[in-house]
Amino acid sequence: MTQTNVKLKRIADAVELEVPDRVPIFLQPNYLPAKIAGLTYRDLYYNQDEYLDALRRLLIDLDPDLFLPGDTPVVAPGPINDLWGTVQIKWPGHGIGVNVSHQFVEGEYMKQEEYDHFLDDPTDFLIRVYTPRIFKKMAGLSMLPPLINLSLGCYFGAAMANFFSTPPIAAALEAMQASAKTGAEWTMKFSRFHQEMAELGIYASHAATAMVPFDIISDMLRGMKGSMMDMFQVPEKLLAAQEKLYPSVLEGAVQVAKVTGNPRVFIPLHRGADGFMSPKQFELFYWPMLKKLILDLIDEELTPLPFFEGVYEQRLQYLAELPKGKVIGWFDRSDLSQVKAALKDTMCIAAGMPVSLLQTGTPETVKEYTRKIIDTAGGDGGLIMATNTVLDEANPELIKVWVDYTKEYGRYV
Repeated sequence: MTQTNVKLKRIADAVELEVPDRVPIFLQPNYLPAKIAGLTYRDLYYNQDEYLDALRRLLIDLDPDLFLPGDTPVVAPGPINDLWGTVQIKWPGHGIGVNVSHQFVEGEYMKQEEYDHFLDDPTDFLIRVYTPRIFKKMAGLSMLPPLINLSLGCYFGAAMANFFSTPPIAAALEAMQASAKTGAEWTMKFSRFHQEMAELGIYASHAATAMVPFDIISDMLRGMKGSMMDMFQVPEKLLAAQEKLYPSVLEGAVQVAKVTGNPRVFIPLHRGADGFMSPKQFELFYWPMLKKLILDLIDEELTPLPFFEGVYEQRLQYLAELPKGKVIGWFDRSDLSQVKAALKDTMCIAAGMPVSLLQTGTPETVKEYTRKIIDTAGGDGGLIMATNTVLDEANPELIKVWVDYTKEYGRYV
């Protein structure tokens, strides 16, 4: 069996709750390759080739089974952010230091009174209202008349076309066109890189990402404060907006997964943790859509990879409802013994190593903790070794100790 087949079987065995030859390893390099190679974080957004070279060297040296995709730290290439005038993200060298991780600028980009517009015509709202708010150089789109006019026959369609020559609108369209070439080039290079790594038996954890509709609303549209108020003030509209968003969430994720051939779909979970809402609120506003998304992805023969950010100890009973051996649950701060006890017959657990220990520990403490993780959650398979978050500030020497010792101690055969 070739190395690539060995690793694919190892991953599949872990996902299906079988016992693999050893515990698979899932790395989250993020900005770490830049630091190791002497690049700035800003370089990741403007010097793609140098960044991919640094990431290639790191992955080949450590030889994990899975890694967080190379494009993960790059929310959008720097030149595209420049062309669009992004305001919802601060990226290295733009609003923050050149060696500071990107930061999301949360805001109330959709007002509560705008739910009706969104629910009536989400595309119209997102193009004419939302996009100009989060991209300074797309401000001209707010001058467009309602987009439904484009579908009302030749008279309204021709009249609509006249608006495209209006200077602010034309400037927005030109920025989109100019960014298309850059976006295509970056996407192609990332795709080739992931294919190259796959040929070495080092697989991107996912290509497709799907967000739970509540998180889209809370992160991107209403902000955390707004969405929390909506649970009390306009719960029906909050639920209706989730229903409106869901089909495009699922369709987009399935399409990317099928086109790329990577069956794993990453689901970052931001507001469902224990500290954000009560169990009753979780049952009403969060769990139904999360469960539906996971089940629908499984029906498409894909493998959901939810990241349970924060603590999910009050949610484990819900997660135990999911089908056996179909999900990789990546856990952040939940107690690993509780997670294993509740989900050992349900899902593969990706978890274990605190990045803080890989930053400040010693080789001895790292080995001791690695052994504890495997003894706690990997005795009968169903474990993928992972950190609780990205490796930006970790010590490369301790990462090497952790990976090597996992390969040594985590063997079943």
